[in-house]
Amino acid sequence: MAQTEEVTAAEAGRPPESPPGKGWPGVAAVAGATFTVVTSEMLPVGLLTPIGDTLRVTEGTAGLTLTITGLVAAVSAPLLTLALGRFDRRVVLCALMAVLAFGNLLAAWSPEFGVLVTARVLVGVGMGGVWAIAAGLAVRLVPPRSVTPATSLIFSGVAVASVLGVPAGTYLGELTGWRAAFASAGGLALVVLVALAVLLPRLPAEQEVRLGGVLGLLREPRVATGLVVVALLVTGHFAAYTYVRPVLEEVSGASAAQIGTLLLVYGVAGVVGNFVSGAGASRSPRATLLVICAVLAATVTLTPMLGGSVLTAAALLVVWGLSYGGVSVTTQTWLLASAPQAREGAAALLVGVFNGAIALGALCGGLAADGAGVTTVMWLGGALAVGALLAVGLGRAPATGRL
Repeated sequence: MAQTEEVTAAEAGRPPESPPGKGWPGVAAVAGATFTVVTSEMLPVGLLTPIGDTLRVTEGTAGLTLTITGLVAAVSAPLLTLALGRFDRRVVLCALMAVLAFGNLLAAWSPEFGVLVTARVLVGVGMGGVWAIAAGLAVRLVPPRSVTPATSLIFSGVAVASVLGVPAGTYLGELTGWRAAFASAGGLALVVLVALAVLLPRLPAEQEVRLGGVLGLLREPRVATGLVVVALLVTGHFAAYTYVRPVLEEVSGASAAQIGTLLLVYGVAGVVGNFVSGAGASRSPRATLLVICAVLAATVTLTPMLGGSVLTAAALLVVWGLSYGGVSVTTQTWLLASAPQAREGAAALLVGVFNGAIALGALCGGLAADGAGVTTVMWLGGALAVGALLAVGLGRAPATGRL
């Protein structure tokens, strides 16, 4: 079968070059990398209004900075996994963090929208590669009994990016301008690059990843179901979340400072959701995703109806954060458990679909916001989450999420 072409003897455990003493510090460094790439990708969410004002574009057009990054990441994740398959993963991660740093610094300097778009392309390249490689590293860095909490820690970087990265960028943008937020993200990427170089052990390529093997995974029903769920759920979330600032301004009458606080509340809930869902997904990925999809659909749909005050909006964002905070770790667990013999191939497909869905969600949300008003993005997001719920219930799922 196509998948078996990727199996090597090293897959059974940590390579001999990976000293146990560097396991958890390395996991922490990789978590720092996922935090940085997601912060970099999502930074425009809290800065759409000032970016649009400075560069003289609409909020919908400014939202394309997120769409472009997601599209590039979706394409670069599988391509970089194939192209860089023979190289040490520590070296590759450091190189990709350097690309990310340059992209953020270029965005901070951007004198016009076209330059900002170029910068966001570079951010997409760095993000797609980092996420695809980071997704399967926990099993190589820690003993088998610690893989589940290590995977949750790596993906906590995604949730913590919502807690600290996006709200901090929003606050910094209000205090010193949106350019300072991008410059700070570039500086952070350089710090994480150094941490990866120091804390990660040598990580030689554990598998020979081939195009036929990666594409062959699509014939596995459990993998295909997981990718469909990711496409629907993430598209729905980002159709709504990309435009959460103008929605909160219109529906709740929230000020810029209050929106930063609300995004912080959302992010804290997302961190909790990440670890709760990680534990649940290790037992039953299907049951965990059923809960996530149902809660997310209900919360997003109710926001325009019940979010008329800052207080109720905060309550809804807590529930939204709890549910969406578990999406990354749960879908990652689903995919890796569905194809344990081809972890990097499965991770590349996941990252490609995930980021394609981010781009599609931001694009669809922008079209809906510009064409029918910003509150319509919530109805769109809720409908797609219901579609994901049906896919989880009707599709094939791994019996357990043990990696």
